[in-house]
Amino acid sequence: MNDCRPDMEAAAGASTKRKWGRTKSWLGMLSRSKTGVTGLLIVIFIVLVAVFAPWVAPYDPAKVDLAGMLTPPAWLSGGSMAHILGTDNLGRDVLSRIIYGSRVSLLVGVCAVLVSGCIGTILGVVAGFHGGWIGAAIMRLTDAFLALPAMLLMLVIIGVFGPSLITLIFVMGCTKWVPYTRLMRGEVLSLKERDFIRAAYSIGTRSHTIMLRHLLPNVFSTLIVISTLSVGSAIISESSLSFLGLGIQPPQVSWGYMLSEGQAYLSTSWWIATFPGIAITVTVIGIIFLGDWLRDVVDPRQQGR
Repeated sequence: MNDCRPDMEAAAGASTKRKWGRTKSWLGMLSRSKTGVTGLLIVIFIVLVAVFAPWVAPYDPAKVDLAGMLTPPAWLSGGSMAHILGTDNLGRDVLSRIIYGSRVSLLVGVCAVLVSGCIGTILGVVAGFHGGWIGAAIMRLTDAFLALPAMLLMLVIIGVFGPSLITLIFVMGCTKWVPYTRLMRGEVLSLKERDFIRAAYSIGTRSHTIMLRHLLPNVFSTLIVISTLSVGSAIISESSLSFLGLGIQPPQVSWGYMLSEGQAYLSTSWWIATFPGIAITVTVIGIIFLGDWLRDVVDPRQQGR
């Protein structure tokens, strides 16, 4: 028993060294990627702002001050340092609303991606692994969803069930699973021909065990990349629906809802809609940059570029 302990400790040490070596490699690639560093810093900043919004925001985002309505940003004539980015048509602080809006926009984006990722991954793995009539049925369902405009489908469903945060997450999750299904099916079809899958078959391993223990871990890195890129798309979709009045409803605030409120004041009080639009743009760019770096990490063919 004591003789086995040094071997176990050596194996654990070797595993730790491999993990540390892999982490150092990733950090090295990140340090060489300007877009990766930029994306990571943007995402970290937005997440921290969203998490600590009650302590960061200078005002209550729903606080109405009719005496200070439509105050311009601090650097313009008539502006005030009390409201750095100005106020909206009800005197609410634009900066505070942007800070609190990041919470809803990120929550919707991340949760919608989790829902769509789970649905798409399950269907894609099943379609690729089993094939036959099951795979054919799943792919025909996928083709049917591809033929339908996603935004139109979301508008119809939200119009039926009514706008709310839960409905928005559910609808976006159930209409954006198609890319996951197609990609996961392709990955599984290629992995099925690998020797380790054939070896698992040969020793009598059950199908669900092969899918859970062998296939899913090997497609997880690809899933992380497409999920990261999909968060930006989900944030834009939430902004579009809120802009149309079918997304987040007051008293909640999101960047898309702020755009919807500010569209009537673009010619006179442009800051109401401009700054939320900038927040959306910067966040999506940061997520895309981070996703590009993750793609380089998990795809060795991209590392030499």
